[in-house]
Amino acid sequence: MEEASNLDPAQVKTVLETALLTSQEPLSLPEIGKLFDDELGHEALRKLLEELRADWEGRGVELVSVASGWRFRARPEYQKFLDRLNPQKPPRYSRAVLETLAIIAYKQPVTRGDIENIRGVTVSGNIIKSLEMRGWIDVVGHREVPGRPALYATTKAFLDDLNLCSLEELPSLEDLGALVDSSGQAATEPNKPEQPEERAVAMPPEELEPVLETSQLH
Repeated sequence: MEEASNLDPAQVKTVLETALLTSQEPLSLPEIGKLFDDELGHEALRKLLEELRADWEGRGVELVSVASGWRFRARPEYQKFLDRLNPQKPPRYSRAVLETLAIIAYKQPVTRGDIENIRGVTVSGNIIKSLEMRGWIDVVGHREVPGRPALYATTKAFLDDLNLCSLEELPSLEDLGALVDSSGQAATEPNKPEQPEERAVAMPPEELEPVLETSQLH
């Protein structure tokens, strides 16, 4: 281990395990380093984390790396059993919300006008607000045109909740809805049903994907 031969690797892994199991949020390498007064370099920490990940192979809980850092989670195949402790299913996202999220995720950064151009309908302010409140999108700047509209992009929390490390790992549009629902923490547009005109023009994934691929936003 880098400049840390005085630290016992077994004890270090126990500390890592304890910190990660008790943390409510993923821990980044700089945060993990504080556990050892920064005596361990990032490469040494990564090696020990990979060893810890291997130690938990075959158990119902696994150690994973996501955008914000490292965390333990229940393996997906056991989630159906855990759901029985709380049988009330979270509400699913409306198609309008999913389409808006998909456009932001795959074409970011985008303005509200960009989203409306692709979807072909006016985007409800409640849709944007619900995604912001969920912590999945944020304003990352403003386009330098009249009115300086806000530019939206996805956040690390979005990737964390989908158990992804980077945008390069985003699934196909067809799979995005299922992945969002499987996060188990979804919330629909608050107290506002999808408008009839939005339902009429909502695009299924197989139609939205080529539109995203060919859309020129900038």
